[in-house]
Amino acid sequence: MFSQNKYLLIDGGFGTMVQKMNLPPEKTPEIYNITQPEAIASIHAAYRDAGADIITANTFGASRKKLPQDVTPEQIIRAAISIAKSVSPRYIALDIGPLGVLMEPVGSLSFEEAYDLFAEQVRIGSDAGADLIIIETMSDLAECKAAILAAKENSNLPVIATMTFDKSGRTFLGTSAENAAISLCAFGADAIGLNCSLGPNELLPIAETFTKYSTVPVVVQANAGLPREENGVAVYDISPSEYRKAAEKLLDCGVMILGGCCGTTPAYTKELRALIDSRTYKKPIPERVTAFTSPSKITILGEDTLAVIGERINPTGKKKLKEALRTNDLAYILNEAVAQEDAGSDALDVNAGIPDIDETIMLPRLVREIQKTSALPLQLDSGNAEALEKAARVYIGKPIINSVNGKEESLSSILPIAKKYGAVVIGLTLDENGIPKTAEERFAIAEKILSRALSIGIPKENVVIDCLVLTAASDQSQIPQTLRAIRMVRSKLGLKTVLGVSNVSFGLPCRPQLNASYLCTAWGAGLSMAIINPLAEEYQRVLSHIYALNGQDVGAANYIESCNVQTEPMAENKSASHTLFDIVVKGLRQDAREATQKLLETKTPQEIISEYFVPALDVVGDRYDKGTLFLPQLIASAETVQEGFSVLKASQNTCNQNGDSIVIATVKGDVHDIGKNIVRMLLENYGYNVIDLGKDVPSETIVQTVIENKIRLLGLSALMTTTVKAMEETIFLLKESGANCKVMVGGAVLTEEYAEKIGADFYAPDAASAVKIAKSVFGNQ
Repeated sequence: MFSQNKYLLIDGGFGTMVQKMNLPPEKTPEIYNITQPEAIASIHAAYRDAGADIITANTFGASRKKLPQDVTPEQIIRAAISIAKSVSPRYIALDIGPLGVLMEPVGSLSFEEAYDLFAEQVRIGSDAGADLIIIETMSDLAECKAAILAAKENSNLPVIATMTFDKSGRTFLGTSAENAAISLCAFGADAIGLNCSLGPNELLPIAETFTKYSTVPVVVQANAGLPREENGVAVYDISPSEYRKAAEKLLDCGVMILGGCCGTTPAYTKELRALIDSRTYKKPIPERVTAFTSPSKITILGEDTLAVIGERINPTGKKKLKEALRTNDLAYILNEAVAQEDAGSDALDVNAGIPDIDETIMLPRLVREIQKTSALPLQLDSGNAEALEKAARVYIGKPIINSVNGKEESLSSILPIAKKYGAVVIGLTLDENGIPKTAEERFAIAEKILSRALSIGIPKENVVIDCLVLTAASDQSQIPQTLRAIRMVRSKLGLKTVLGVSNVSFGLPCRPQLNASYLCTAWGAGLSMAIINPLAEEYQRVLSHIYALNGQDVGAANYIESCNVQTEPMAENKSASHTLFDIVVKGLRQDAREATQKLLETKTPQEIISEYFVPALDVVGDRYDKGTLFLPQLIASAETVQEGFSVLKASQNTCNQNGDSIVIATVKGDVHDIGKNIVRMLLENYGYNVIDLGKDVPSETIVQTVIENKIRLLGLSALMTTTVKAMEETIFLLKESGANCKVMVGGAVLTEEYAEKIGADFYAPDAASAVKIAKSVFGNQ
């Protein structure tokens, strides 16, 4: 389907068309497949007649998690595919949207649970005759990965995966466009892109980033501009002809698959059909980069840049870490992760390989727990193929796998894992004969590893070679051989390189100084990544020099600052120096209870709240506003406060700092409550009493609750354009009742202008804004 190198056209907004038909209300639009099949067929027919190549079945919310209990995914999906196939001979897509709940580590839904829900949809849709799968409107890399894996492992259908971005160029959970493009390709989607949220002009720079980095076709399904309210209906500000004009720029930058989202209709599809029929597709040439990612961080290795992989979560030679692994002391391990992140690491090595534990259980567990606390990408370090596979499966992003080597057993067991999960794989230059003595022999093994990787479809940029440094104490002649091998791998194979630098000094005195000197030498030879202890003062000093010289430290600003400031040597493990304030800011849940309990010896609960919890959350909120910290970290800090609050609540009957109550609810007809739940969590952590009425709440229930509890602030949420009307009705009833209550509203479909139009007092684009609004209403700044 995508190999023909020609443009493809997906249909447009489905909810928009349903709204125009004034159908009887249903809990979800997917029910119309059963109750109003003729209406659904007429929508598909209109898009067919407008020229769409791909007709999207009405299955966006057809998961067991979102459908009412009296209908099953089997009923909905089979009906939807049947309707679409009866109308159009063209490609029919099984449409899969978000599950509507947050996944781990941000939420409570596990990767396995999400996978199972998506797999059920995929199996039904594939059996019902779908031609492809569209996974769309995703904001969470974890959820998107679970959906793509479910599609690939339960069908042979092509998979399109798209994510949704806001004006900042990031998803709701903080994933950048370049990160999303690289990660989605790693997950194995056949085409990737973006949809919803913004109009085609606003999505253009994001689309340009996708076509720059994507190794598969790129799709864009934009909204018809931005919405405004007219007579209780969402109206979008870009006409079909204006959409076509904007779409020309999308095609110019290399987009292959076009379509529409909210606000678009068959009239838009007709314009896009005429546009793509007038052009010939020219396939863009993406930048082939060696990169690894987490949900909110990405590292791209440049020609002369140096990345640091923190080595301190590797039990080799570390008695305390071994004991922590044996006793499940996650607090110690997570403090090591945070300390290395604070020290400037670009990734963290994670190794659970000690004899007395089951590595196949511990390694994926460490991955989950560290990704709750640290934003850094991870290097999954193990010689156990089963442990690597399980860890790579639950990892959120594109990881590094350490490692494969030239042995046949290793090549045949490790490389397929790296291929399946799109990982960067480190190749060690050793084989059945051990570590060769010459650079030429090590280079030959590197060639062998690269050849095998390419033969199974691993791209060249996903192979990194470790030329293996041995200790100078045993054979000094081997040190220059490693450096020569690095130069050969870089110049002849064009691959990036990595070293465990500290090995060079084993058995020698003054190890930190020798390690630092060797790091400089190895970088000069072409080293791309160094596995080191980033807390070592000598490494810190040398890295500041390298970054100033190679341009990673722009303007040498950090180097100059380090020369002017006298710093203390960094501690091996910083947990002892963490205050409760630090613990909250860093999201160290495991440390919160003990730190709070200790403070209770000298402070009252109210003092702990006002002096530690609230100031720390203010710092986190400020960083969130500035875009230096993202939703996963915001939630981690909020959950850390909850751990502390549980200690305070046990010490007295109540810990409500403010004595102020707020009602929140997702309005009638809308079952999406992710944003509302995050708002509740953060408001509670600031000491507000939150009355959460849940989702799909009638206007009368909301107003009655406000009046009975004498509420001064109400928060309303809506994600669907079709339910904003219910939000407006709730505000109208509230004002008509005479209640002295302010209203703040939020949701992906809202804007500040729209909020004002429907009578809201405040617009809250995110949870941090909701806290600021509460402070202004209650006067507790």
